[in-house]
Amino acid sequence: MLPDNILFSVDPANDLTAFLSQKKYSKLIVLTDEHTHAHCYPLISPALPEHSVIEIRSGEEQKNLHTCAQIWKKMTDEALDRHAAMIVLGGGVLGDMGGFCAATYKRGIDFILVPTTLLAQVDASIGGKLGVDFEHLKNHIGVFQQPALTLLYTGFLKTLPEAELRSGFAEVIKHTLISDKEMWETISQRSLHKQDWNALLKHSVAFKAKVTTEDPKEKGLRKILNAGHTIGHAVESYLLGINQRILHGEAIALGLVAEGYISHERGMLNVVDFKDMVDYILGIYGKVKLTEQQIEEASQLTVQDKKNKGNKILCVLQDGIGRARWDCEISIDEVKRALSFYQSLSDIVSI
Repeated sequence: MLPDNILFSVDPANDLTAFLSQKKYSKLIVLTDEHTHAHCYPLISPALPEHSVIEIRSGEEQKNLHTCAQIWKKMTDEALDRHAAMIVLGGGVLGDMGGFCAATYKRGIDFILVPTTLLAQVDASIGGKLGVDFEHLKNHIGVFQQPALTLLYTGFLKTLPEAELRSGFAEVIKHTLISDKEMWETISQRSLHKQDWNALLKHSVAFKAKVTTEDPKEKGLRKILNAGHTIGHAVESYLLGINQRILHGEAIALGLVAEGYISHERGMLNVVDFKDMVDYILGIYGKVKLTEQQIEEASQLTVQDKKNKGNKILCVLQDGIGRARWDCEISIDEVKRALSFYQSLSDIVSI
């Protein structure tokens, strides 16, 4: 059963009207970027009570404290009090940052997440993790805070470019690999454009909501959701630092392959399952090109991962398909070998 603050919607304007009519917020502000302002805001704006709009530039490079300061200033200029609310209309970057700004403004006001990308709908908007990047380190500054409402509407996916749809699909793949072998077998027999997005959204949201409800502050089980992220985040952060941005889902796809390699090396993932996983992921995402020097430097960033404890690099590893173990200690040498293996593959592989 889903938490009360998650709603699957077929009419987001009507559902927002119904929710807001119950709350009677003192003021309302909507956070958008240039894309969601143009393509998604018109779908909900006629149904909203009087409100103001903040528009920021899109992109992971905007997810920092400088942009937060601009948002906080606008909230202050609009004289929002602690009884106000923010609607965050956008993808994972906007949801993470907007929720963080709302959760910290005057020690916290209500915020409503209306995720508009597949990545945000299946992952970033569920579970109450909020934050921004710092010194090119992903989500380095943040808090845990649940939204008053997360409204999920698959109609927004029609506004997405293919690259964003593909990016979000990496989290769907991750969810099946760590929790549901049968669902993995279903999706891995279909191309990106043959997927049943309604079914996959409900599957991913139900799984993540169950995990995050059981472990809201990531003390145990919730760590399983970081599959692909230890190595994926390190590469994503490294490339962001040298102005070679990749989409989050592309980084997670890379991370799933690299961490799958370590699982296979340790005898936790047999060669048939590993081959199927790698072939499918690289068949959809291709390969991020890294030089030996870049592998060396990106690998060092795993020591900054938020899951680490002391001097130990902690990672999620596959325990077959449909299962995973968290808090597995890995070494920088293993990370380097995994990324070198990844680079040795053809874009469409057979190992």
